[in-house]
Amino acid sequence: MTLRQGPALGRRGVLAGLGAGAALVGTGLSGCSVQVRSQPDPTIGKDTMLINADKGNPLFNRVFNPFLVNNRTASKWIYEPLILVNPLDGEQIPWLAQSWELPDAKTIVFTLREADWSDGEPFTADDVVFTLELLKKVPALDAKGVWQHVESVEADGDRVVCRLQSEDVPALQIIGVTYVVPRHTWSTVADPGTFQDEHPVGTGPFVLGNYSSLQYSMDKNPRYWQADSVEIQHLVLPATNSQLDTVTRGYDWSYSFISDVEGTWGAASPHNRWWFPPGGIIALLPNHTVAPFGDVDVRRGLSLALDRTRIAEVASEGYMQPAGQTGLMLPNQQDWLNPDIPDQGMVVQDTAAALESFSRAGYTQRDGKLVDGDGKQFAFALTSANGYTDWTRAAQEVVEQLGALGIDVKLQLPQPAGYQSAIAGGEFQVALGGMGGGDVFRAFNDLMSSEFVVEAGKSTQANYERFSDPEVDALLTEFKSSTDPARQLAAARALQQQVYDKLPVIGMYYGGLWGLYNDAKFVGWPTAEDPYMAPQNYDSAPLGIFTRLKLAGGAS
Repeated sequence: MTLRQGPALGRRGVLAGLGAGAALVGTGLSGCSVQVRSQPDPTIGKDTMLINADKGNPLFNRVFNPFLVNNRTASKWIYEPLILVNPLDGEQIPWLAQSWELPDAKTIVFTLREADWSDGEPFTADDVVFTLELLKKVPALDAKGVWQHVESVEADGDRVVCRLQSEDVPALQIIGVTYVVPRHTWSTVADPGTFQDEHPVGTGPFVLGNYSSLQYSMDKNPRYWQADSVEIQHLVLPATNSQLDTVTRGYDWSYSFISDVEGTWGAASPHNRWWFPPGGIIALLPNHTVAPFGDVDVRRGLSLALDRTRIAEVASEGYMQPAGQTGLMLPNQQDWLNPDIPDQGMVVQDTAAALESFSRAGYTQRDGKLVDGDGKQFAFALTSANGYTDWTRAAQEVVEQLGALGIDVKLQLPQPAGYQSAIAGGEFQVALGGMGGGDVFRAFNDLMSSEFVVEAGKSTQANYERFSDPEVDALLTEFKSSTDPARQLAAARALQQQVYDKLPVIGMYYGGLWGLYNDAKFVGWPTAEDPYMAPQNYDSAPLGIFTRLKLAGGAS
């Protein structure tokens, strides 16, 4: 699913990029019966990238405020963060901050690099302080919850000093990924919470070019601090909506789940390539406040009943692999893996063991049904989002597999907004969702921290399954408060054991990042062999790609 191109699914982006987009069905592209060819626009120069990254609804609104939910995708290429994070493995890359240090677990000091805003004004520490204080002044803009961690912030020459509310090492990344805006233009904005920023001034590699409700362009920023590393002169972003258009228009870069990618995107041009790395784990989220899902034996029984290889094959058409029950994305995060967990956390289908676990919870098979002590069949509703075809296929396979064991599962498919409201509000029994991510601490914290647990009917921003365990909270605190990598690793490995043993959620298969690109004009794309950045063309990841791409053959 290409969640970035649909409704926002929660402040912390637990599900972002975990791949369920509508497949190419009903277009002749779901198989090889119709040969489709890409038709590149001959008017687009060799130094110009045609990029399918911003979906019109169906038209564009001119919104470049990077803090608003409905902003244009390219706003994240105009404005930049202090730290660029690779979503694949959580690597932190110095960006507007050339370095940082934590003199203790309650203090972060960023040292800024020399840079200019696109209007020629110098970028300074005052801009960073202004931006962070703006998020405090207008909490609606603080999407990542910076001020849940920060006590105060101040400028000190070319440094920015952040004092934290507690020992909180992971706050570094939360602060670091904040997009920085210029004080000299934003300080006069009357209402930053609704400011559309139609004429943006940023530090990033591109500035706004021509704009219409059907298409807009970006031009290389000649004042960019890495201008020598950017060979792309222009970007063109149409307000496209169909995946047929993705295959036929001749895009240099797109992002979409496509059925039979080799026979569609791959067959359309000899220069079309793709890379679908894992961006998270698609999982079953049992609601721990709803009986009987607070019982670990029930959750373990469900886990053991599933054939994950089959689910992954059906859901992703073989693009993605089954995932283990550690909460880690492998091999991306192999260095964090707990070696004491067998088979890297992989759980194989074992019907006999599943029935034993259900028996400990009071359920037995009778006349083809799994029933409790009163003879009532185990039944529940499984909630997913309508339109996410790979998720729907996964859910249907789960229904079939559990049905074979005698469990009556009804599939519910609300629209995406209704789905998000249901899981955030705890108004579900079991739901499809996601776990894991590039930042290991945040992945475990968002999955299991009791700080997110609220009563049913109230909305939470993470831990949708409402899992709570004092031992887990203590491990999260240990991870959070230590600057010692060895202690962090020990805490992470202990947290994996908790995920494996207590099954707060039930991991099934990896969700993909659906990177589609063409190397006729530009080379140097991230690949499995060179995974320097996730292949997504949304958020700030493209900043790390734009600076690495070269013109093919030295074209000009």
